[in-house]
Parts: sequence; structure tokens; C-alpha cells
Amino acid sequence: MKDISSKLQRLLKEGYCTPQIARIAKKTHDPSTTIHYNIKKLEKEGKILTYKAVFDYGKIDEGFCSFVLVTLSSETYGDPEKIAKKIALHPEVESCDIITGDWELIVKIRTKDQNEYYQFI
Repeated sequence: MKDISSKLQRLLKEGYCTPQIARIAKKTHDPSTTIHYNIKKLEKEGKILTYKAVFDYGKIDEGFCSFVLVTLSSETYGDPEKIAKKIALHPEVESCDIITGDWELIVKIRTKDQNEYYQFI
């Protein structure tokens, strides 16, 4: 059988998961149609943005986690949201958020090990 685990991991990280309606219905003692309707309602209202899988990062060779604080220079400061979105496109970047204080951004990076981290940086 073809091994597509790396493709699946990438898609699941991006939010290609669905709620298990039957399990939720059993837990809440409500009909699955009611659960489905309410989930769709929450999605339409923007209260649920995505569904993601929770991984054991050590088992998928992403066990090294680091937080990097970034200062933007006055020439590149421009639009920090645009820069954060651009940084977040890298597959090693789990999140990139704007912060206040001495730095402008905090970037959460996941790699296999420290060597892979330094290659990425």
C-alpha cells in the first residue's frame, strides 16, 4: 500500500479534519442531526474556524520546538501582518504572531532537531 503519511500530516495540520458527529451525539445524548446542524451553525457564524489533528511531534520528526522573537527594521517594518503571513507560509512555521514590546513578531518553529532548525534559520 502506498505510504501517504507525510501528505496526510500536512493536510491534517492545515485543518482537513472533521468532527466525529456520532461520538459527540453519544456523549451529549442528542441526535446526530442536531449535532450536525449546530456545528454547521457555529461554522457559519465564524465561531469554529478549523479542525486540526493533535500530533505526537516526536513521532513525526518534528520534536524540536523553538520560539523565535523577531525585530523588524524600520525599512522592512511596513505592514507586520503582511510579513507575519509570509513567514507563516513556511512548512516549519507552526504560528507567527504580532506582539508588543521590544520585538514585533514571535514565530513558533517545529523541526526534527537543532541542526534542522539552524538550516531553516
